Amino acid sequence: MNIIKEQREQNTLLIKVTVGEQDYGEAVEKALREYKRKANIPGFRPGMVPMGIIRKMYGKGMVAEQSYRTASNAVFEYLQKEQIDYVGDVIPSEEQGAFDFENNTEFEFMFECGVAPEVKLELSQKDKLTYSTIKVDKKMHTDYRSNFLRRYGRLVEVEKVKKDEALTVTLDNGEMKIEDAYVGLISMTDEERKPFIGKKVGTKMEVNINELYKSESQRAAMLQLKEEELSSVKPEFELEITKIRQFADPELNEEFFKMAFPAGNVTDEASLDAFIDEQISTELRRESDYLFTLQVRNFLLEKAALQMPAEFLKRWLYVINEGKFTKEDIEKDFEGFLQMFTWNYLQRHFIKSENLNVTPEEAMEEAKSFAAAQYAQYGMPSAPAEMLEDFAKRLMQDKEQSQKIYEKLFEVKVVEAVKSKIKVTEKAVSADDFAKLAKEI
Repeated sequence: MNIIKEQREQNTLLIKVTVGEQDYGEAVEKALREYKRKANIPGFRPGMVPMGIIRKMYGKGMVAEQSYRTASNAVFEYLQKEQIDYVGDVIPSEEQGAFDFENNTEFEFMFECGVAPEVKLELSQKDKLTYSTIKVDKKMHTDYRSNFLRRYGRLVEVEKVKKDEALTVTLDNGEMKIEDAYVGLISMTDEERKPFIGKKVGTKMEVNINELYKSESQRAAMLQLKEEELSSVKPEFELEITKIRQFADPELNEEFFKMAFPAGNVTDEASLDAFIDEQISTELRRESDYLFTLQVRNFLLEKAALQMPAEFLKRWLYVINEGKFTKEDIEKDFEGFLQMFTWNYLQRHFIKSENLNVTPEEAMEEAKSFAAAQYAQYGMPSAPAEMLEDFAKRLMQDKEQSQKIYEKLFEVKVVEAVKSKIKVTEKAVSADDFAKLAKEI
């Protein structure tokens, strides 16, 4: 066996491995004997097929398979022995020539690999970043409180339309009449709901349902039809308002607090306001953490200035995706991929150099936090501990979801490790200024 290493484009190696029958022959014979033992060929009893027939039927393919496997294994052993760190994976070279596995016994296999760049990062207090926090204002509290209470609100009848009420109407176009049809103004824009503002029960007006609702599914639901039946319906209707209802906040009584907070952690209006402030702070802190992570990522990418084997990585992406993407597709999205690929590479550097670790207990706590956020979206801001535990366990049993949780926690630890080495100044900004900063980053 002979191995030759050649430098190609930046940080890319071409590795030529020449293997002979002495390298792969024993593996071929072993595989052929196994074929002979299992072969089921008409005219022969199982295990009694002559080796000459087995060799004629499977010899060529087995030489191809075992010679390639021998060469491939040799490449990985060579890289390990020479302490060559690589990115992506080793792939067959585009320079590879054809093989004659029937007549030849010596074959030259060509492989490519991208050499991993060395990370040289010296961080100190001279490196500066700003951690931006969002100022909590009265409007945030009011809006959050209103949205929270709306989940537990009730519909009450009112005299006239003011903004986003729910209307019960009768629709009649002479050919069909639908009573108790629903028109929800809350899902409309200010311009779309404008014709209804100020109207009272008993008001009649002409509407075109195609203009009233752009979505076929909404029109079908309102007319109590299937979507495929809409084409046969004349869209001009007389609409009569028969009921006007609006959401009203629930009464903040014992029944409400037991329903909204079964854990009993919120029992009156004062503790409700404290809970809301805590939720706002948690969400804003999450936004600040996310933005700071992006800042750390961009800072490290620029400071490290790693030279990744870009052209090799494009070929690697094309090979491993097995035709799912064209080379043009890969080229179009490559800059974004390369940025994330390099960031992940830098994270692995810090995980190793700082000896960072994520414990199963930490992963489970993160899964519970995710579960709590999900239940909050479903209208359960204070889900019982056993529900969170069950949700988190299911999450951790899902391989893909579990991996995402570990990746997130490792990223958090990398950012904290970097944060401890540089100078970070905390600055409170308005929500508008924070949004502008996030857009820039």
